[in-house]
Amino acid sequence: MIVETQAHRLVLLSASTCIYTPSSQSHKSCHVQAGLFTPRFPLPISTGLRTWTYRFKLAVTDSSLSAPPTPPPPDKDDAQRKVPELQTLFRRFWKVAAPYWFSDDKVQARLQLGAVFALTLATTGISVGFNFLGRDFYNALANKDQEQFTKQLLYYLGGFAGGIPFFVLRDYAREILALRWRSWMTKYYMERYLKNQAFYKIQSQSIIDNPDQRIVDDLSSFTGTALSFSLILFNAAVDLISFSNILYGIYPPLFVVLLLYSVGGTAISVYLGRGLVTLNFLQEKKEADFRYGLVRVRENAESIAFYGGEENEMQLLLQRFRSAFENLTQLLISSRNLEFFTNGYRYLIQILPAAVVAPMYFSGKIEFGVINQSVSAFNHILGDFSLIVYQFQSISAFSAVIDRLGEFDDVLDSSSSKQLPELSEEISLSYCNYRSSLILEFNGSIPVDSRQKLLSIENLTLQTPTSKATLIRDLSLVINEKDHLLVMGPSGSGKTSLLRALSGLWNVGRGKITFYLNDGDDPQLPTSSELPANEINTSHENAGELEGPINRNSRGIFFLPQRPYMVLGTLRQQLLYPTWADDKTPMSDGTKPVGSVSFLMGKTNSENVRGKPGKPTTDDLIQVLENVRLGYILSQFGSLDSTYEWSSVLSLGEQQRLAFARLLLSKPKLVLLDESTSALDEVNEAHLYRQIEAAGITYVSVGHRRTLYKHHNMVLRISTADLNRNKRNWDIESINPGALYNLSSQ
Repeated sequence: MIVETQAHRLVLLSASTCIYTPSSQSHKSCHVQAGLFTPRFPLPISTGLRTWTYRFKLAVTDSSLSAPPTPPPPDKDDAQRKVPELQTLFRRFWKVAAPYWFSDDKVQARLQLGAVFALTLATTGISVGFNFLGRDFYNALANKDQEQFTKQLLYYLGGFAGGIPFFVLRDYAREILALRWRSWMTKYYMERYLKNQAFYKIQSQSIIDNPDQRIVDDLSSFTGTALSFSLILFNAAVDLISFSNILYGIYPPLFVVLLLYSVGGTAISVYLGRGLVTLNFLQEKKEADFRYGLVRVRENAESIAFYGGEENEMQLLLQRFRSAFENLTQLLISSRNLEFFTNGYRYLIQILPAAVVAPMYFSGKIEFGVINQSVSAFNHILGDFSLIVYQFQSISAFSAVIDRLGEFDDVLDSSSSKQLPELSEEISLSYCNYRSSLILEFNGSIPVDSRQKLLSIENLTLQTPTSKATLIRDLSLVINEKDHLLVMGPSGSGKTSLLRALSGLWNVGRGKITFYLNDGDDPQLPTSSELPANEINTSHENAGELEGPINRNSRGIFFLPQRPYMVLGTLRQQLLYPTWADDKTPMSDGTKPVGSVSFLMGKTNSENVRGKPGKPTTDDLIQVLENVRLGYILSQFGSLDSTYEWSSVLSLGEQQRLAFARLLLSKPKLVLLDESTSALDEVNEAHLYRQIEAAGITYVSVGHRRTLYKHHNMVLRISTADLNRNKRNWDIESINPGALYNLSSQ
């Protein structure tokens, strides 16, 4: 008799055994106790051949659902990658899995886990009950006892009606718990990924490949599979206790045969599948690389079209896909070899228990129903003993997920560590209070300058993070209010790198950078963003501690890159970013969130940042668009709450003007401009500089245009550092006509 379901096909060979033939997803060991189909826990990641063909499909379609991935590092010798030791896998598994079960959500998590285990225990009990029902059912059938047969049939129907809800509720509870666990871990890893600029270090130094895939795909696989394996082990232990007594009571030698059969099968499976862990790890990486290439085409569509680079992109994409294809071919070959054994292992057990107990039936020592009972018990216990055989490819794929997440977790931990061991010295970056009293000379009597000091750089030597090449030597300068500094120099001399150091992104080298704020600003100020201790360094007070994240924008310091970042959201959110980021992004399909959990809500931006300016009104946003000559985009795109792919619909010049609108709304004391007007004409450039100067904002600009001179009163010229000479490669001059003097001694 053939029984078909929507997703799977079961070929019923006897009253208690079945062969599972996957039609679309994965292999699942199953049992039919006298007609009752009780599937084992399905694993969220694909088992069997792991259906990598579907993974290729997801590699394309999922890219639109997740954030654009960071570039993968240059390929290492993948063939030399070693399988992680079992001890390392266990350590990484515990490190990744444990935080949730000891988090603020631990009570709810443990209650749900207890409910899942209770339902699992109930389903095992139901399976045992059906085992005995099957024995009596087939005894009645063999004895041609119609009355007893009808009675047992009614018992079966009642058992189906009462038992099936337990199986459904067990799977539903497990999936809900897996989703809750994944949700918490996603937030946990995203917080760590975005903390202490870990995302920037990973991308700029190519520490690991595809962190986006590890957060999206690997976390989903990990939570679902870890929970499924836990329940499989629990179910196996209960099964083993329940059915061992039944089998041993029927015929003890059959139990010994089962034990030898399962141990031998496990050893052979481990030997045949020993290379699958590495192949699965590499497949994850290569598919993520291929997906990244497709995302790059989408994000740079216009540039590629202008270049006519379609053929080149096609070759690069095919190269990445070919690498994934070749690895997948090796994976399929290894899986095929393992499947030869595992399929034979599965088929042989259909006749093995019956063959062992058949002589007892022929001699009249047991009834026909006992054969059915022994076969069912044998299959249950063999499934428990043969978890490695049945799930070896799932285990190897899961091991690759553990390895990737553990590696990611170690990188995040190292990014948040207090010290980087490879740095013998580093640049000190601090934020200090500045009292509004006059600055006095050392004798305390003669006022030197009534303007507020904003920035001080002392003996700064800046090096690149990777090659440690020196870019700037022994730079010292002071920026006071209205000291508008223009930084110039040849390409590659270190102009933008200097802004990276001022922003805390680079800290390789030596020297001290200090930002000053007056008494009206937040009195609690952190030191370098590289230091998790967040000590407070003030000009006239002792150091203390500060809780909470560092936000340069709330400290009166703003940075504008050459290509502004356009967030995913409305025009209003473009203007409020990054100082005010607490507006909720609407769902793209207009639906309302359902079943959300408290820890996904997070804190609003106003809770995260102290000392932030008041949030602008709608009128303020409209006015600032007029001030930067972008008022027309309101009529062009509808309203402030319109959502578009702004990096595509706005030209680079419009994006730069929008960035200046953000700057005017944030009203910082000091702004760092990295060629922020490079895409603008001279008229609009002059207009924007007049706007920020009228707002009382002091600015430091990096640029090449001669027209920038009239908007600044000092110029810092940086030349390419000479590796053979230990001399400074910079000079500071006043731009005021007829009043050139050297300020380098300041």
